[in-house]
Amino acid sequence: MNLLLLGRGKTGSVVAEVAAERKHHVRLVGSTENSACAALTPEKLRGMDAVIDFTGPHCVLANIEACVRAGKNMVVGTTGWHKEIDHIRRLVQEHGTGFLYAGNFSVGVNLFLEVARAAAAALQYDYSGQIFERHHASKKDAPSGTAIALRSTIREASGKDEELEIISFREGEVVGLHELVLESAADRIYLCHDAKSRRGFAEGAVRSAEWLAGKKGFFEFKDVWREL
Repeated sequence: MNLLLLGRGKTGSVVAEVAAERKHHVRLVGSTENSACAALTPEKLRGMDAVIDFTGPHCVLANIEACVRAGKNMVVGTTGWHKEIDHIRRLVQEHGTGFLYAGNFSVGVNLFLEVARAAAAALQYDYSGQIFERHHASKKDAPSGTAIALRSTIREASGKDEELEIISFREGEVVGLHELVLESAADRIYLCHDAKSRRGFAEGAVRSAEWLAGKKGFFEFKDVWREL
């Protein structure tokens, strides 16, 4: 596949490595080259099979709109734009493209969310819950997309309306650590996912672009990762 990768950051660089290992042709574009979506015109996107975005909350929405309007399939790992999901879903449907997004493309994290879904039953038995997330000091959004997804999973699975508190830390070079703590008067349950590197995110994103080839529609990674 011919892949355009937006973002020269830590995760984007690993995505480029994984894509090359899987024999794809990768063009990497940074923020300077893509100022005001200059790299995302229909002419410049000609010949690209998909666009993968690992940029930042300040520019991801404009990137999505430009790529969808140009008719290109897109995989988005950037967070901080999910309040606009309904708008983007309509745009994707209107232009007949394929779009797949996630707060976290790691298979391990999605398994963690499945375990958390089962553990949410504790809230029906006088347990209280909290979520803790730690990321590197340069991560711009808080709470993380994964922490928000974890909270949503717990709310849906438990049938409880109240939102679990999320406590965020930004420090050092932490790749990504998420903890769910469920506590009662009798005991305490800890569930934790600790990413050792960004490779899991990168592999999930590249496999998502492969899966999306030839498809149209609006997809979330948590619903399709078992098919990759």
